[in-house]
Amino acid sequence: MKPGLRVALALVAVAVVGLGLWLYAPDKSRAELERLYLARPGDMIAVGGTRLHVRDTGPREAPAVILLHGFGSSLHTWEPWAQALDDDLRVIRLDLPGSGLSPPDPAGRYDDDHVIALLRTMMDRLGVARAAFVGNSIGGRLAWTMAAEHPQRVDRLVLVSPDGFASPGFEYGKAPEVPVVMQAMRYVLPRGLLRSNIAVGYADPSALTEPTVTRYRDLMLAPGARQAMLDRMEQTVLRDPAPMLRRIRAPVLLVWGEQDGMIPFANAADYQRHLADVRLVAFPDLGHLPQEEAPARSLPPVRAFLRERPATGAITKP
Repeated sequence: MKPGLRVALALVAVAVVGLGLWLYAPDKSRAELERLYLARPGDMIAVGGTRLHVRDTGPREAPAVILLHGFGSSLHTWEPWAQALDDDLRVIRLDLPGSGLSPPDPAGRYDDDHVIALLRTMMDRLGVARAAFVGNSIGGRLAWTMAAEHPQRVDRLVLVSPDGFASPGFEYGKAPEVPVVMQAMRYVLPRGLLRSNIAVGYADPSALTEPTVTRYRDLMLAPGARQAMLDRMEQTVLRDPAPMLRRIRAPVLLVWGEQDGMIPFANAADYQRHLADVRLVAFPDLGHLPQEEAPARSLPPVRAFLRERPATGAITKP
């Protein structure tokens, strides 16, 4: 090998190593993250052989509402809504296993059946026999699955841009292939790239604040969180939702931003086709995360729906 080529290759190698060291993002310590994002030590509770980060606010005797976040998110996504609801509702929001401050599942299981069993155990632990469920994205899929399989535990549903129908890369009965770029997330988590991925969930990317990006990134750097995200993706096997949706008798409110860049707004029609008791609130200028992008504007129909207690328990389809 010529000396000049040898030098060039050495320089390239040094550059690659330097770039790797510059991009490398190690886990943050759990103590540091809890100092930043844990409201009270008592919010870390033992449930079904693991620990969950759960915020439980509002009157204990009031009707309960359980809030379920989406992929890569945390209970903090609901904070503005929760603060507005817990004056007369018992509001329970949690970090799903391996998300936020909840540590990875001890068995490494993140499939829907396992998580729903954990949610039922959490309800028993908190003394909640029945609750309304509010779920965004994957949290929406968990919520409607709970209503289909355990109707006695679900009073009503608010589905915010819910996941569940097939889309490119997510077929029924088949685990998705995790892209190589996602696999690299174990070692690197560039803030700019993360910001652009979150911004897809906003119709107006300028509404995504830097503190929100910081929170997302910090919590993704929790010990084991990135591997848990990859495991959750690999274990997500969608089932055709139509038969399950047709079994749901709880009243349902669909909340959807028409500019959703993650799950197409057109899926709202699929839910309306299969649900027996459903109404839709659409926001033409919002995206996948209305609870973050415009919490004050997106909350009123949700609050009215959750507080609506007709004698029959039914809500007329508009």
